[in-house]
Amino acid sequence: MGSARMQNAIAMTTDRPVTDTSRAGIATVLFLGLTCGVQMSDRGLQSILSPAIRATFDVGDAVMGALHGIAGILIASALAIPLARLADRHSRKRILLALIAAWTLLTLLGALAPNFAWFFAGRAAAGITEFAMIPIVYSLIPDLVGERMRVAANLSFAALMALGASAGFYLGGDLLALMGGLEGVGWLGHLEPWRRTMALLALGGLPLLALGALTLDPPRQTSVSAASGAASLPGFVRAHLRQMLLFVGAAGGIAIAVQALVPMIAMALERRYAADLGGVGHTLGILTFAGTMLSLPVAWIVDRTLRGRLGLRARPALMGAATALAVPCAALLAFAPTTSAALAMTGAFLLTTCIANALIPTMLQDLAPVALRARAFAAYSFLIAAFCAVGPLLAGGISQFLLADDLLSAIALAAVPPMALTLVCTALWCLRPDAPTHAS
Repeated sequence: MGSARMQNAIAMTTDRPVTDTSRAGIATVLFLGLTCGVQMSDRGLQSILSPAIRATFDVGDAVMGALHGIAGILIASALAIPLARLADRHSRKRILLALIAAWTLLTLLGALAPNFAWFFAGRAAAGITEFAMIPIVYSLIPDLVGERMRVAANLSFAALMALGASAGFYLGGDLLALMGGLEGVGWLGHLEPWRRTMALLALGGLPLLALGALTLDPPRQTSVSAASGAASLPGFVRAHLRQMLLFVGAAGGIAIAVQALVPMIAMALERRYAADLGGVGHTLGILTFAGTMLSLPVAWIVDRTLRGRLGLRARPALMGAATALAVPCAALLAFAPTTSAALAMTGAFLLTTCIANALIPTMLQDLAPVALRARAFAAYSFLIAAFCAVGPLLAGGISQFLLADDLLSAIALAAVPPMALTLVCTALWCLRPDAPTHAS
């Protein structure tokens, strides 16, 4: 009874109808997390495959940085915006199924690319489907679960994506070794091992299509004020300009730092320490998953504990504090004496940045009106992608043009300064936060 009263109070103060939580809704959230996790795994896998890809196409660090940044992030997120607009108007389930099918085909085509230009284009196209999926899913979650379950659903979805990204790292070296032993076997046996590995991942999309047909396609929970006042994305941004600028700036600084490290770290460790990529991949997979899984309960507990005391300052305060802890972790990478030391610093960096990023979807859901949710997430994703693209480009460029291919030191130089932007933005945000308008 008390729970019902609380949900009705939330509905009255936010002008947002309460969504009932069902087993089918929870199952749909879990399926969407699994699907995005499979898609995200190709990023970790591509990181492990980077030395082999670099050797096949005979390109430098700067070009590899462009592959991870521009192709994998910036182009993909830009073209995801019109797809999210479709999702705000048409069946989100049908669009998600179409994106899964497109990702499967494009990942397979990337594995068969005859030259780097075609490979670059294929990875960019596959990335579009990944970036389009995430904002659509975050627009679905409030319509699949009740308000009391919203943060837990967001964090569960993030955990499943992290599991996929971790699996790409953890299994990448093993899959590469396995595919290396299948020379001449099967219809892909004539391909290089890294190509066969990528083709194997693409086939994972087929069972997801079958499972996706069983999921929910919930109606949008609209309200009078949402229908009348939320038709314009530019109008929404103008109404919350200060908070959106601080939001994007805070998240953008972290995004640059994370993307300077994550896609390039395996290649950097292999180069400096002659580290075994299989072992490095296992460790990075565990660190990625552990960092995310530990960060989620930390963020949830801190949010529940500080929300009553700090109000709207709690979430940016958590982001700033975690970023401050991440700065020395990244800086010390340049001076790591061994592979183990470098991996320990990487793990600490991943944990602290995961904590900093954990509540970002919830914060944007707090602001975004129902009629604009998918577009708001897609537009935000594009802005953040612009920052993300800078990370590997900066690390690769510094390595190739300034540090004579010392990629590990370049990663540290590329990661540390942008985090100052996050610290400034979160400090300003905490001084005078604006109030959310659509959810709490």
